[in-house]
Amino acid sequence: MKASVIVFPGSNCDRDAAVALEAATGRAPAMVWHGDAELPNSDLIVLPGGFSYGDYLRSGAMAAHSPVMREVVKRAKGGTPVLGICNGFQVLTEARLLPGVLMRNATLRFVCKDVHLRVERHDSIYTHRYAQGEVVRFPIAHKDGSYFADDDTLDRLEGEGRIAFRYCDETGNGTHEANPNGSSRNIAGIYNETRTVLGLMPHPERLADPALSGTDGAKMFASLVESLP
Repeated sequence: MKASVIVFPGSNCDRDAAVALEAATGRAPAMVWHGDAELPNSDLIVLPGGFSYGDYLRSGAMAAHSPVMREVVKRAKGGTPVLGICNGFQVLTEARLLPGVLMRNATLRFVCKDVHLRVERHDSIYTHRYAQGEVVRFPIAHKDGSYFADDDTLDRLEGEGRIAFRYCDETGNGTHEANPNGSSRNIAGIYNETRTVLGLMPHPERLADPALSGTDGAKMFASLVESLP
């Protein structure tokens, strides 16, 4: 599997993503600068976490117009899988590859902690190593992580099975207390129509090695390796 990680000014999880990808694939991904107009042949494109362009304007708004994003959007619409993590999720919504927006946390504060997520479906290239309804633990680190969309969009996401993960407690219940940022319907991650594009706020790459105190995130990268060439 050949992967590319897009690096924006202010990205700070690009190396974490690269380490997780290399551990899973045995091959270092291409690190592609945001100002490049071309992308190497890639089976997977990753938009990493961080604070692209310092989060000026709206988080991800400026990055969505970087030169490389024209090619990312083109590849995504052609079927190339794209994974957006945290700031990458924000970029995906700003680039209109995913619906909705990521707003300021309900607390108006930056939140950095581990959270529990429920796997809403396990039949995607990103999640088939997980069990349906499995509860996993991923870290979060964001201030603009509250997912919002209008009710019609939320109903469509629900009806089309495009919700990837929900915030929950340790037993899998999607309670108000388990929602760290006020996201609509406890949504932590969503897919596009073909489930080839995934955006999520929590960081699987930060819990992908026993030395990091957990391996729940490693299953996502293992799923991708098994699903892609």
